Amino acid sequence: MKFIFRWAFRLFILLLVLLVAGILLLDTIVKAAVESRIRKETGMEVKIGSLSVGLISPVFTVENFKLYNTAEFGGSPFLDLPELYVVYDRGSLFSHKIHYKLIRFNLAELNLVQNKQGKTNLRALQDRQKQARHSAGTTKPAEGSGFKFAGIETLNISLGKATLLKMNNPSQPWELKLNVRNKVVTGIKTDEELSDTFYLILLEAGAKPALEFTADAGGAPKSAGKQ
Repeated sequence: MKFIFRWAFRLFILLLVLLVAGILLLDTIVKAAVESRIRKETGMEVKIGSLSVGLISPVFTVENFKLYNTAEFGGSPFLDLPELYVVYDRGSLFSHKIHYKLIRFNLAELNLVQNKQGKTNLRALQDRQKQARHSAGTTKPAEGSGFKFAGIETLNISLGKATLLKMNNPSQPWELKLNVRNKVVTGIKTDEELSDTFYLILLEAGAKPALEFTADAGGAPKSAGKQ
């Protein structure tokens, strides 16, 4: 269960890496490149409302980022990210590392779906990544554009809600309100620590049923359908 959740946030790291890797390009070019790479990595449709890469100041922002489930999982939104605000350490780029001074991460909605065969959308994402690595002849996750994650000094997290849906019982989705507002975590050094941070915050917010839902065999929690 936990390793599936950890992989999901590698997508988050990939987004950060791709944005900074395109720092000298125009915003529109970076936006198109990020969207194309995410489609290739996930097989899912993605839309970015706006993206701004600072040329003078080491800041970039993403607004209204939406990732959609594939047809296998109903085509509904997978996640809705109204804001991602990042201040990075420009000096770290010279050693092909990306060190973040501040990340403000506002996730409004996450929709977890289990198809009629019992597979979740997170499991499908993991399987797609494994297939891509196998085709490339490697067992290691891709290091986007040759840059490596080198830590986050301050992470500010806001989380809205999670929805759990079983496609063999679509009339009874289960909504979990997380209500995490501006939770601050400092001193994150690795992507593993980052994913563990999100995991622990979700547990504190009462999201254990959502985490259990990612285990395909277990399906939705017994309380699914109750508010």
